[in-house]
This record gives sequence, structure tokens and C-alpha cells, in this order.
Amino acid sequence: MPAGPSGAVLDAQALANLAQLDPTGANKLLPRVLVTYRSSLARLLGQLAAARLSFDPVTLKLVTHTLKSSSASVGALTLAAMCAAAEQALREGRLDGLNPLLDELEAEAARIDAAVQQLLSSL
Repeated sequence: MPAGPSGAVLDAQALANLAQLDPTGANKLLPRVLVTYRSSLARLLGQLAAARLSFDPVTLKLVTHTLKSSSASVGALTLAAMCAAAEQALREGRLDGLNPLLDELEAEAARIDAAVQQLLSSL
């Protein structure tokens, strides 16, 4: 597994688990999963931004839930935890600290995207 800055952002064990699904790399599973994740991340962040502008808690909850699962699967565990916290706050109607949490979530998503891009360039 490639080492480097992405190791600090992405969980190495989660990436290794994905790589084990295609042990020879012949199907290029890991790169395909990571490209798909980046595309999904961009789409979901756009939806998150729009939902924040219009304050649409239903969409915010859906986006954070979806992003939580996909992020965990590629080893973006900090982002997944932030999504879980935002999703829980929305579910419980605790909106007072939501904007700072969503700001942090978006900043972490940018770090993840950069790490995934760097990892892809090294595969």
C-alpha cells in the first residue's frame, strides 16, 4: 500500500481491505472505487451546500448519512465520524452547533479529496 500524506487522512486498514478484494489488481478495483468516491463526494458536497443555503434539514440528514457510509468504506474515518455527529444532531433537532460542525465537515472533505487524488496518482 502506498505510503505518504494520504496515510494520515485515510485509514490504511480500510484501504488494505479494499485492495484484498482484488488481490492481483487486475480489475483495478481500488482505483475505480476511489474515482467513484471522489465523484460522489463532489456531488454530495454540492447538495450539502445547497441544503445549507436553503436550510433543508431533510436533505442535510440524507447527505450526511450517505457521506458517512461511503467515507467509512474508503477509510475516511474522521469524515465519517463528523457526518455521524451531524446526522445525529439533525435527527435530535440540535441545530445550535450545526453550522460550525458542517464547516469542519466540509474542510475535512477537502482534505480527504486531496488525499484520495494523491493516492490515485500513485496507483
